[in-house]
Amino acid sequence: MKARLSLMNFLEFAVWGAYLTCMGNYLGIAGLGDKISWFYAIQGIVSIFMPTLMGIVADKYMQPQRVLGLCHLLAGGFMLGCWWMGLQAGFGQEIQDKSLFIALYTASVAFFMPTIALANTTAFTILKANGMDTVKDFPPIRVLGTVGFIATMWFVNCAVWEDGAFSFTLAENAHKFQYTYMQFFVSGLLSLILFAYCFTLPECKLEKKEGNVSLVETLGLNAFKLFKRRQMALFFIFSALLGMCLQVTNGFAGPFITSFKGDPAFADTFAANNATLLTSISQISEALCILMIPFFLKRYGIKVVMLMSMFAWVFRFGFFGVGNPAMPGVLLFILSCIVYGVAFDFFNVSGGIFVDQECEPSIKASAQGLFMMMTNGVGATVGTLAAGEIINSFCEWKDGYLLSIEANGWQTCWFIFAAFALVVGIAFALLFHPEKK
Repeated sequence: MKARLSLMNFLEFAVWGAYLTCMGNYLGIAGLGDKISWFYAIQGIVSIFMPTLMGIVADKYMQPQRVLGLCHLLAGGFMLGCWWMGLQAGFGQEIQDKSLFIALYTASVAFFMPTIALANTTAFTILKANGMDTVKDFPPIRVLGTVGFIATMWFVNCAVWEDGAFSFTLAENAHKFQYTYMQFFVSGLLSLILFAYCFTLPECKLEKKEGNVSLVETLGLNAFKLFKRRQMALFFIFSALLGMCLQVTNGFAGPFITSFKGDPAFADTFAANNATLLTSISQISEALCILMIPFFLKRYGIKVVMLMSMFAWVFRFGFFGVGNPAMPGVLLFILSCIVYGVAFDFFNVSGGIFVDQECEPSIKASAQGLFMMMTNGVGATVGTLAAGEIINSFCEWKDGYLLSIEANGWQTCWFIFAAFALVVGIAFALLFHPEKK
């Protein structure tokens, strides 16, 4: 059963890894470089309501593993539409109907974003039905999700499709998947595969309510009653604040590192030409850090684990601000990628486990959707748009690269993001006091 859930997680995050960290490079080529922040903000906007709505369906009307599969069917179909539009435009060419491209992408992520919470709900439900401990048994399963994310990142970074021939290379090449629409093809195809796989998973029986059920319960809105508890309200508020950091490096780390190709001193460095491969170290770190969660969560509790995540974001941004693709500066980029594992996992994965432990069975899927809404919805939307405005103030697209308008423009941006994470971490330490069990 663990192996089957691990495969589900592998495919779940492989779908996302195919485009999430390298999409910015293609958008610049496709004439949408100034809209990068909006492409990542769209993921946040749909996360405000779609995970909650799909959580309601999974709590009340349809088993979560089936909702998960149907969401992937729709997400994959729309993502293949984005690939088709890029194919029609051609390699290195601008998308002609940009509004339609954005609409297809929006529809795809609208159905993908709920699947992260649905995959958690499915895994938690099946583990409990088989007498397993979610704190101990879920993190190793979730690791395979990160492995899937890394696998498609590497594939897209190295894969080349040119003149009808398919090959792999680490050298600079304009037709590498990370600079083309082919990344959307990989994502869409994997979504369709996961759609079929979900219908082979065991049943996740719905919790039946006896007696009269209120309209609030019917709509699944009773998950919002968690806000009545001070500790849960603060947890969700700080989840949103920390969620503002989540998509910043996903959206801009690739264009930032690739921008060094516009500087003759760094143009031929490995890092500048393989930004996606370099940033995949972040996901390798993530895979290792997930395995540390049971120890840290049981020994130190949710507050310390969340604080470690918040201060890791400070270093994540700060190392980008002082590094460069050449030696020894590239070591700082690598350190930034290493601390990302703590920054992401100790927040996202531990938060999901904490929410699962703190709410009753009848609202678990809705509560996971609420957590997703606050982090990847409200938080990520505000954070990504704010980051986009800051970066557009200090940088501009020129000859296919996002370059600083004035000296140290990129550095200033990273230091602003690091300062924000530091303030959030200090406030969380002072205000959040969970119950000790």
